[in-house]
Amino acid sequence: MKEHQKELMWSHIYWLGVLGAAGSYTAAAKRLGVSKGAVSLRITELEQVSGVALVRRTTRSVRLTEAGQALVDGTRQAFLAIEQGFDSIRDLAEEPRGVVRVTAPVALGRQKIIPLISPFLQACPDVRIEMELSDHLSSLAREGFDLAIRHSSNVPETHVAWLLRPSITMLVAAPSYLARHGIPKTPDDLTGHNCLYYLRSAAAPAWSFAPVRRPDERRSVALRGNFCANNSEALRELVLAGQGIALLPDFSARDEVDTGALVRLLPAWKPVGVFGDAIYAIRPYSAYVPRAVRAFVDHLKAQLSVRAG
Repeated sequence: MKEHQKELMWSHIYWLGVLGAAGSYTAAAKRLGVSKGAVSLRITELEQVSGVALVRRTTRSVRLTEAGQALVDGTRQAFLAIEQGFDSIRDLAEEPRGVVRVTAPVALGRQKIIPLISPFLQACPDVRIEMELSDHLSSLAREGFDLAIRHSSNVPETHVAWLLRPSITMLVAAPSYLARHGIPKTPDDLTGHNCLYYLRSAAAPAWSFAPVRRPDERRSVALRGNFCANNSEALRELVLAGQGIALLPDFSARDEVDTGALVRLLPAWKPVGVFGDAIYAIRPYSAYVPRAVRAFVDHLKAQLSVRAG
């Protein structure tokens, strides 16, 4: 291969790596900011120059051949070094700049993250936020996200995690419901109430509690209820309407408890295993974190810690 041909192939190889990670020409084109046809043309040119098939195409997806994967694996660190070197030079600018792609759960994103975006963009006008609200746990590396907001009790060891704020789970009901059905005094009393619960699986629903003063003990209660959902906002609306009792994360229930629209129940018992104990910002581990990402995380930490107090 002539030297000028090799030089022309560097960007082609990079695009092949993006295609392998994205899993489809459409997703790769979106990440690269080009057309699907442009990606297909680059891959075809690379296969012609290399003389081997690099991509295995099916009706639903695209996978790299053994040769294609070997080429991507062999050049990954070089491209990563180039990317990090360029980003570090760009970060010498006075202000953060660039695109920050973020994924967050729907309820948490709507209630706590989206309201913080506008003041951040006003302070950092050269940054663009691309946010996807989804309860699907995305693969950050494969889907091209710089950051994920997670409501969790633990984070993957392969990721960098910034604690944004602690979180607690609240057992709540509306005053109107309690006036009709009474106030539960112990977890066992919940068996006589309409419990609205977070839908996670087809298994029989149950809540677990631990006494605040004896956290190693557990009390499990089988639930009876006529509504469940995989979204805390939906549960909150039914609870506010007086339909039953629910466990909600504090970011969904705190304001309503403070105003008296909801009553917190069983304060001497801690709900276990329903929602996370903290809100984190996470990203795959790397030696370099872009300045725009760091600025956004710092903004979220400062604002969420104030609102948690």
